[in-house]
Amino acid sequence: MKTFKQFISESSKNLHLEHIEDEILNSGISGTRSAIVFLQNLRNLLAGSSKSSVNVTVKWDGAPAIFCGTNPENGKFFVGTKSVFNKKNPKINYTSRDIDLNHPASGLNEKLKTALKYFPKLNIRGVIQGDLLFTEDDFYLVEIDGEPMLSFKPNTIVYTVPMNTNLSDRILKSKIGVVFHTTYSGKTMEEMSASFGFNPNILAKTDSVWVQDASFRNVSGSATLTSKETAIVTSKLSEIGKTFRTLDSKFINLIVTDAKINSLIKIYGNLVIRQGTGISNPRTHAQGLIKFIEERLSGEINSLKTASARDRKSKELETILKFIKSNQQQFTTIFTLQKQIVEAKLILLRKLEKVQSLGSFIETPNGFKVTAPEGFVAIDNRSGKAVKLVDRLEFSAANFTANKNWSK
Repeated sequence: MKTFKQFISESSKNLHLEHIEDEILNSGISGTRSAIVFLQNLRNLLAGSSKSSVNVTVKWDGAPAIFCGTNPENGKFFVGTKSVFNKKNPKINYTSRDIDLNHPASGLNEKLKTALKYFPKLNIRGVIQGDLLFTEDDFYLVEIDGEPMLSFKPNTIVYTVPMNTNLSDRILKSKIGVVFHTTYSGKTMEEMSASFGFNPNILAKTDSVWVQDASFRNVSGSATLTSKETAIVTSKLSEIGKTFRTLDSKFINLIVTDAKINSLIKIYGNLVIRQGTGISNPRTHAQGLIKFIEERLSGEINSLKTASARDRKSKELETILKFIKSNQQQFTTIFTLQKQIVEAKLILLRKLEKVQSLGSFIETPNGFKVTAPEGFVAIDNRSGKAVKLVDRLEFSAANFTANKNWSK
């Protein structure tokens, strides 16, 4: 198993999970095959088959990420952000003074102090990671369909609970709310290894902390695929397999290893998501990539001060455009695969979204719009690999433009 030091140097702490449809850009042939296997296992899971090797966790839209527990090197309880694992000057907070020194920004400062005050009541063993959902100052009341709702907005999604219910009473009694999702083990902070999943039953009970874990629980059976829906997903997977077999392995390896082109493709993909379209037509999307790169790099060229620098950048643009134009069909194949993977993913997402413990909304100029949870994480029990399942046109587009109400 990789040490946590290796893990964070390769993937920016746990915890930069990739979208399942981007695995083709991240790992080429093996990544695409992995994405297909994930979808197959998710289909099996939701169809009630025992063949699935995948677990699913819910992605709560909490913020900021928080790390807490006992430092194995000195036995002291701490709280912090991902900066607790900084190679130089790790920001591990044992006291309020540490928080003032390491995190002076008011929003984060106050939330970490609340966590430091109340998390020790949980008797946390080892080190765990989660996302903060609220502190008591975050509560506010809204009225939705004439019903008063207790609400809090940790990041992009507004979570709501009907007032005067057992759940709202428990939340109002608490001082802080958190969803824990990752556990760490090791003899030193540097050597710690991460594993997805957390069992909240090992924590001590306290009214001061409202704790959720990220496990997906299909308690009502409402997230079970019907035989017809299973057949539709299976048909989608067959389409993906046919397209996958037309992919040129040498070409996709070039895309994976060329950091510049790979980055431009992802930036372009995020742009069309912001615009609310996604990959509606793979061939048109490939043509749009050419226009995007030409405009983006031309802007970079015009901003350069020296003729020699402009000349180098112009040659880079010429080389990239020549490569993309001469491989239009292969780019179309890549985008077709991504589109097909998204279509299969969305069928599965719609089922997963039927199991939900809190109301979730996005604030719009016209009021509150019902939205699904941020998404889900699929974890392969055999390899430990994980990918995120998010409706990017729904949630990611909102996240790109949302105002955050906490300070990093």
